[in-house]
Amino acid sequence: MNGTQGAGAAGGADRARTGTAVVTGAGSGIGRAVARAFLDEGWAVVLAGRRRGPLEETAEGRPGAHVVPLDVTDAADVAAGFRRAEALLGRLDVLFNNAGTFGPRGTADEIDVADWERTLRVNLTGSFLCAAEAFRIMRSQEPQGGRIINNGSVSAHAPRPLSAAYTASKHAVTGLTRSLDLDGRPYGISCGQIDIGNAATELLAGLGTDGGALQADGSLRPEPSFPVAEVGRAVLLMAQLPPSATVNSLVLTAAGMPFQGRG
Repeated sequence: MNGTQGAGAAGGADRARTGTAVVTGAGSGIGRAVARAFLDEGWAVVLAGRRRGPLEETAEGRPGAHVVPLDVTDAADVAAGFRRAEALLGRLDVLFNNAGTFGPRGTADEIDVADWERTLRVNLTGSFLCAAEAFRIMRSQEPQGGRIINNGSVSAHAPRPLSAAYTASKHAVTGLTRSLDLDGRPYGISCGQIDIGNAATELLAGLGTDGGALQADGSLRPEPSFPVAEVGRAVLLMAQLPPSATVNSLVLTAAGMPFQGRG
């Protein structure tokens, strides 16, 4: 199978359409949409997540899908999962670091420390553990190189009310993205981030169950959304770039959502 990466390739001629990928949080929502976009394009994809059942639903009827349950907060579990992925795929061209949680709602004095730490453990430490394993594989494989794509959030730019834990974790993911991209240069490893606002998933639906999303002025207001399949298309576009090009940061939002005007 042709990979999309390799430190020795350059220019438009090295663009490849398929490769190998690991997608975390692939059992639902954005992770499922991205995994299916890759699979439908002919990629070989390891579907990673905590629950086997939803991962198998994502994989159903799609050749090239490999189900590898793992907990992104458990370092030993992540290491074992990526060893399994390496054995299944042969090489790793792309990691989509997607697993995450909204975490607790409340002002800083209302947030339980255990809930704060769990949010950072999933969103930040989980992303770090998976990126570290992907980096190890990409650095050692031949040809060397690969691409890590982190799922940030528009909250990495501007917070929603009562979201200190989630917002802090996503700002930290941006720092992780930039450091990975810098440290990966000698090995042909690039790292970019996609920041998504209001893709239509079950998670987004739960955000507005009380009549709309909480706004900065304290009001509740329904917000526009867009099909989650468009996230799959966007991540696939990032993944299919040749090694000589990268998307450092991509913001993808619903048209008309109150992102630019937050606050």
